[in-house]
Amino acid sequence: MAVTLTEAAADRVTKFLATRGKGVGIRLGVRTSGCSGMAYELEFADAIEDDDLVFEDRGVKVIVSPKSLVYLDGTELDYGKEGLNEGFKFNNPNVKNECGCGESFNV
Repeated sequence: MAVTLTEAAADRVTKFLATRGKGVGIRLGVRTSGCSGMAYELEFADAIEDDDLVFEDRGVKVIVSPKSLVYLDGTELDYGKEGLNEGFKFNNPNVKNECGCGESFNV
């Protein structure tokens, strides 16, 4: 089981953490939301909880709860720019359907 980062995503997270001045990595998760059932969560992590699973890729710690890993296993986090839009993208092999706006998914 693993969650990985592309080079672009790792670079962006590293820069965010340096600018922020604190943090041990990023926390990825899922929550119930949207028209397809689940939505991604991404936030800075200042601590690692006892039950957290920690993956390190390209020098960045990716922290995931055991409950979220069921939905995120095998996911690659990417970062990119398209025109005026930029942001993180979850490349999740477990997704069966996504809503039209791309904000939610189901497995």
